[in-house]
Amino acid sequence: MAVVPFLALGCGDDLVDADGDGIADGVRVPDSVTVVSPSTPKGTVSGQVLSTDLRPMGGVTVEMTIGSSAEAVQATTNDKGNFTYTNVPGGAQVLLTFSRAGYATMRAVATVPSTAGNVPINNGNASFGPITLSRLDGTLNFLVVTPHGRPAAGARATIEATPAGSIGSGDTSTSMVSSVVVEAVANDQGLVSFTGIPSAAELARLSRSGTPQFKLWISPLDLNNDGFPDTGGHVATYTAAEVVANATTRLISLPFSRPQNVPLSIESSNVASLRGGGADFHPLRNLVRPGELVHLFFNQPIQSGSLFVRMTDEYAAETLPVTATVNSGGYSASINLGNSIADGREYNIDVRAVSAEGGSMYSRTGFFFTGDQTAVRQMSISGARYQEVSPAGAPAASQLNNGEDVFLSFNYPITRPSNVNGPVYAHVNWDIGGATPGVIGDYPGEVGNALGFPLSPVEPNAPVPTRIPNELPTFQINNSGYTTRWAFTYYGPNSIPSTSFGGLQIVVKFSDLPSRSVNGTYENYLGQPLTTDLSVSGLAQHPAPVAPP
Repeated sequence: MAVVPFLALGCGDDLVDADGDGIADGVRVPDSVTVVSPSTPKGTVSGQVLSTDLRPMGGVTVEMTIGSSAEAVQATTNDKGNFTYTNVPGGAQVLLTFSRAGYATMRAVATVPSTAGNVPINNGNASFGPITLSRLDGTLNFLVVTPHGRPAAGARATIEATPAGSIGSGDTSTSMVSSVVVEAVANDQGLVSFTGIPSAAELARLSRSGTPQFKLWISPLDLNNDGFPDTGGHVATYTAAEVVANATTRLISLPFSRPQNVPLSIESSNVASLRGGGADFHPLRNLVRPGELVHLFFNQPIQSGSLFVRMTDEYAAETLPVTATVNSGGYSASINLGNSIADGREYNIDVRAVSAEGGSMYSRTGFFFTGDQTAVRQMSISGARYQEVSPAGAPAASQLNNGEDVFLSFNYPITRPSNVNGPVYAHVNWDIGGATPGVIGDYPGEVGNALGFPLSPVEPNAPVPTRIPNELPTFQINNSGYTTRWAFTYYGPNSIPSTSFGGLQIVVKFSDLPSRSVNGTYENYLGQPLTTDLSVSGLAQHPAPVAPP
């Protein structure tokens, strides 16, 4: 009988929850599980906002965004700097934004405890604070100059003051963001003035949230408006305490766009022999197709009028016309070879330039080859000449004599790789000597004999002499290791008269080399091996050098 009134109380008319805490109004001694554990627990968000001198700040707008909601709600702090939000869903993550005119803005995140409602006795609360906001009444000045010591007028700069606010360490917030970013442009005197930032003294009082500091960025400056920076940028950080101790206007000297302790150099080019320390002399990395430009890329800008380019062929007998153009604000150049070059040849090129920044000079002589590396080169010997050493008018002056050199001209540059153990031999269809007169093949150097005249490279570094003193090259060229000119020295008891030059045949036995060398063969500038014998008919005489009149 004593239980009935108790049941009636728990099962009567519908109960009212006017305060929205998830528990029926008037219930003080919960006696039902469904009444004690509300399905939608609610909590509160509260805090206090102070100035950096710890005085309460009234009139601060506190905007709250709950979870992923796009709609924010607002509150305003009272004279004590306090604010409160009620009926916030338990377990929700909230973003608070604190703002007031003339002060830095702060954003902070916290989570409302999910134990909201009457368990425990008080509502769950997400506490913010105390929040500290800094005043934006400071000014910071910098004087910016170019690498040449002139005002850096128009230089764009940005400063960030951080943290521009703080939050008490005992609150339940999970993160805080507060910084002030201001941009400015240097005037005609190079002065950059940042206003609307926290003063150094104001910022220094926020040390409990990290090291207060000013971070400065100055962008690279394009002085001549050609789209390419003439100076480098500048990045520096100053602590608030440092600025308090030394409040003078700081001088910022912008660097050159490239380090000045580095000499001018060509960093990249399709003619790799022109590069600086990374020069590469392999023909395939110095290959220019007919009609293609030679491209140069410098490690720093060059003076437009300082670029000087000369070009000559393999024999350096004459200067060939080229046109050089400076591009990209001096960082690159292109060389138009025009109609000066032919397919399958070697050329020498001389480049000089002066840095626009530090005045250092770059001078280098390189070489390049022409053609397409996918093409198959059919090798041949285009001609044969010998150098007469006998005095003019002497009986031996009109014949190929013992000890005289014979020069063979190949149609494409070739080389003897380092893995080839011995030279290739040249042979002639002439009775040089031997046990049986008139028999060709019984003496070294004759066609049919296993031994011949060793063929050696005679890469030109100057024109073939035609006068006394010898002609000078158009400029001093460098050997590439590949050449069209090769030579052998004729030896034998029998000279070859000039009357037999027309029927003379010279054979270079490339087919014998693999069996003798084991490891390799001669090859042309595209890396294609020479394994087939080549021959040339006829022999001419080099013009004898003569003294000028």
